[in-house]
Amino acid sequence: MDDRSGNSSTTAAVHDRHRFDEVAVAAFLERELPGFRGPVTVRQFSAGQSNPTFHLAAQSGEDVLRKKPPGALLPSAHAIDREFRVLAALAGSGIPVPRTRRYCDDVAVAGTPFYVMDYVPGRIFADALLPGLAPAERRAIYDGMNIVLAALHAFDWARAGLADFGKPGKYVERQIARWSKQYAATRTEHVPAMDNLQRWLETHVPENDVTSLVHGDLRLGNLIFHEREPRVVAVLDWELSTLGHPFADLAYSCINYRLPSGNGIAAGFVGTDIAALGIPAESEYISAYSRRSGRDASADYPFFMAFSLYRVAAIQQGVYARSIAGNAASSSAARFRESYRIVAESGWDLVSGL
Repeated sequence: MDDRSGNSSTTAAVHDRHRFDEVAVAAFLERELPGFRGPVTVRQFSAGQSNPTFHLAAQSGEDVLRKKPPGALLPSAHAIDREFRVLAALAGSGIPVPRTRRYCDDVAVAGTPFYVMDYVPGRIFADALLPGLAPAERRAIYDGMNIVLAALHAFDWARAGLADFGKPGKYVERQIARWSKQYAATRTEHVPAMDNLQRWLETHVPENDVTSLVHGDLRLGNLIFHEREPRVVAVLDWELSTLGHPFADLAYSCINYRLPSGNGIAAGFVGTDIAALGIPAESEYISAYSRRSGRDASADYPFFMAFSLYRVAAIQQGVYARSIAGNAASSSAARFRESYRIVAESGWDLVSGL
């Protein structure tokens, strides 16, 4: 992993609340990973709200360690073991993922379960507007994401041993119930748009029910691009992956099209001339996906976009709640209080206009 901004390193000293026994981890890896040689220098990646992620520099080379955060956690959250499993299943599939090295569920080693994977150099673009790139480069970057999205949804999950990775069918109903429950468990205030949006989603689930492997958080910030080419070399952050509806991934990858610009964490494309920047129009991106995947996404797309906005708002509310408890992985977590309200209101505005 490298450069979550696309320009410079964004690692820092390990945050106090995420410190672990680096000597014990190095000793564990020397026992379990052929060729690994310590000592190890640990830096923390500044991006990521859920599972803290660290760069390991050892005599033998560079690796990445990703672990559960400390403290009380929701039962289904921070699924490090599921991340490791899906990464291992995707190895050699043509879907670009880092090579997994070792999973450890012994909390005596690092305080919480963790896994180690290859360090993959390249560019990660934290800003969806891709500042510093030429219009043609921006268009190519978005097309690169579209290519990976369609390929992921064509992956034969059953043949890869992931038939029990989720429940085929009824994905949307389960997801609405899941995020409604998690939102209720972490809510800190009353937001009418969230309640309205939840009720609308529950009564407008599309009949089209197909199943693929879904990433759950597929966006530019979770992709590593080649250092010089608009080609994805690794897809990161598989915590929310499961068997589900592919259009949920599609809509989520387009969420910036529905959010206002200039609002910090909730910043999107509304109010920005994306055509001048070279970023494809939302309809163009959807058409490219439909052509590549062989699935016409246009009819059900508004529902899945509304669902994505609801889910993101619920997740961001959870991040804000963790920031109050002092357990979020980023010092910027408190900013999510304003952001999740903006996201929820964007979702409610969308369905109110249908």
